[in-house]
Amino acid sequence: MNQVLSHRQFDDADTSKVWLLAQAKPNMLPRAQHNLENQGFRLFIPQIRETRRSGGRFSEKISPLFPGYVFVQADLSSGPWRKINSTYGVSRLVSFTRDRPAIVPADLITDLRSRFSAGMDTPPEDSLAAGSEVQIIHGPFAGFAAKVESVAANDRIWLLLDVLGRETRLSADKRSVMRA
Repeated sequence: MNQVLSHRQFDDADTSKVWLLAQAKPNMLPRAQHNLENQGFRLFIPQIRETRRSGGRFSEKISPLFPGYVFVQADLSSGPWRKINSTYGVSRLVSFTRDRPAIVPADLITDLRSRFSAGMDTPPEDSLAAGSEVQIIHGPFAGFAAKVESVAANDRIWLLLDVLGRETRLSADKRSVMRA
């Protein structure tokens, strides 16, 4: 699972703003994102790269971690946050009371941003050594755990994958695994 951050950078110095969660209308997330950004809101949409099999072929697709939802930074003490509900492409702000939207804890956003801000092309894992436990994050074996057999100089590694009780040897790019 590789991650990407929405193209905007964040300024954590402004503590007067809080993070809210907006639900987009079906198939309208890009439109909602565009319209909210045009209104000056900061957004965060954590995304992952998924490997899918279709017709015997494997393809990679970038998908939102939370489909149909976008994190929006707004100031609750002023009125502009109310514009979010009437933004084209937005269904509603997630709330648990009638008059105020639910506030997403800042710690959660910080954790999500640190985990999903690496970009789509992460540098190869340098700390891999023979015997290391890894998880495959790209390719047809994405999601499987494996053990590093050896490390080559050209960013390739040899893995031992347990398939039906039998160790199978396969070659992979260092970028396609992460430490388990």
